[in-house]
Amino acid sequence: MSDERRTVLADAAIEVLAEAGMRGLTHRAVDRAADMPPGTTSAYYRTRAALLTGLVLRLVARDQAELQAAGEALPTPRTPAELADAFETLTVLRLTGEGRRRSLARYACMVESVRDPELREILVPRANAGRDAVRAFLAAHGVADPDTRTHSLLACVEGLVLEHLLTGTPVPREALEGLVAAALR
Repeated sequence: MSDERRTVLADAAIEVLAEAGMRGLTHRAVDRAADMPPGTTSAYYRTRAALLTGLVLRLVARDQAELQAAGEALPTPRTPAELADAFETLTVLRLTGEGRRRSLARYACMVESVRDPELREILVPRANAGRDAVRAFLAAHGVADPDTRTHSLLACVEGLVLEHLLTGTPVPREALEGLVAAALR
């Protein structure tokens, strides 16, 4: 029950952070969001730092699971258009519904991690099937340093997600196609 309750609380903390921002992330707010008795969150996450660490670990686990599943479900893109399709799917996931709330929480945690090396270490991009598919695509197209180019391309896609999270607009297809074309040069 302890691990299950920690997961429920971490998920509730993600929601609170997305809705109320870093200042609104309190133990009491998480208790309310998780529909738990007062004091539950502080029993599992004694300090604000522990709560943030639990939130970030859960956020990364959910993001990694999503990226792993997407990478496994889709064949490795063969054409620039197929890679742009995959990025378009990803950006829609990250900008709508539950994915939008996770994106808001992720960016708040990224800013916080500038002053917190422990959070920064947890947030470092990880290997997953989605990242592997992008790397395989670039390598198959003869890109000289596919590891570095994969990192750069995904960082640019992430930047577009951030920009369009702020504007509330979808990422234009042309922007994704332009990033893919640039990565192939």
